Amino acid sequence: MHRRALLALPLLLATPRPAQAQRAAGFQPTAQDRADLARIEANLNSLRTLKAHFLQVAPDGGISEGTAWLERPGRMRFQYNPPAPFLLVAASGLLVFHDSQLNQTSNVFLSQTPLGILLADKVMLSGDVTVTGMERQPGQIQVSLVRTASPSDGTLTLIFADNPLTLRQWTVLDAQRKETRVTLYNVELGGSFDPALFNVATPLPNQGNG
Repeated sequence: MHRRALLALPLLLATPRPAQAQRAAGFQPTAQDRADLARIEANLNSLRTLKAHFLQVAPDGGISEGTAWLERPGRMRFQYNPPAPFLLVAASGLLVFHDSQLNQTSNVFLSQTPLGILLADKVMLSGDVTVTGMERQPGQIQVSLVRTASPSDGTLTLIFADNPLTLRQWTVLDAQRKETRVTLYNVELGGSFDPALFNVATPLPNQGNG
C-alpha cells in the first residue's frame, strides 16, 4: 500500500513493540476498572448504527475530515472530504481502502484490524480481547485494547465522554509509537442506512442516511 494511503487509514495497525504486549499481560484491573469495563461493553453493544462528522490527525500531523457511518455488526464507511481522495469501507469481513487520485484499492481482513473489535456482533472486553490499560480524567474515560491471540495486530484506545457514556474518539499506536487519532462530532445514533452505502463503488450521498 502506498505510504500516503497508510497515513490516511485511521483503523489499520502496524505491529506494536514487544514491550507493549508485555505491559498488556501485566495490567491488573481494579474493581472500578471492572465496573467501567462492564459499562463500556454495555454501551458499545447498545450501539447499532451511528453517523458522525470525523476529524483525523495522521502520524505526520496531516488533518483530514469527513463523514462516518457505522452499522454493527461489520459495516462502516469513512468518506473523506475533498481534496482528500480517500474512501474506507468495511463490509463482508473486509476493510477496503480506495484512493481515487491514484486509482488504487487495497483491502485487509476486518478481523486483522482494531475496527473488527468495535464492529463485532457482540463486543466483549475479555477473552479474545485483552485490556492493556485504563485512564480517567474529569468527564472522560479511556480503555486500551489488543487482540489476545495476536497482540501484534496493534493497539486500539477508545475514549469516551462520561455521564452519559459516549464514544468520542479512538487512537491507533504503531510500532514507531506514531499515533493516528480520530475524533467524532455531531454524533447521530439510531436509524437505518441504505446497504449500498457500504459498497466502495457507491458515491457520497447528497443527504443524510438515518
